[in-house]
Amino acid sequence: MSVDLDTVKRVARLARIAVSEEEATVMAGKLNSILGFVEQLNEVDVSGVEPMTSVIPMEMKKRADKVTDGSKADDIVANAPATEENFFLVPKVVE
Repeated sequence: MSVDLDTVKRVARLARIAVSEEEATVMAGKLNSILGFVEQLNEVDVSGVEPMTSVIPMEMKKRADKVTDGSKADDIVANAPATEENFFLVPKVVE
């Protein structure tokens, strides 16, 4: 894949970046060298390599999954003007 001057200008316009002709020419060259490196990476055979999330094998830290009420009900309704059994009381708005 090759990036030409028109593509650089279009991407710059979409990104709302002001790019002069000289800058666009330099960017096209740099983008082409980056894409060339990516094409080199595609040549590597990774058919027997499993995907990994880290370079070092490690176990994710997990907390116990248990259902609780959070022990915060009293704190949550503390500033409410009217409550009953840890529920907010609101005026009736529908007849």
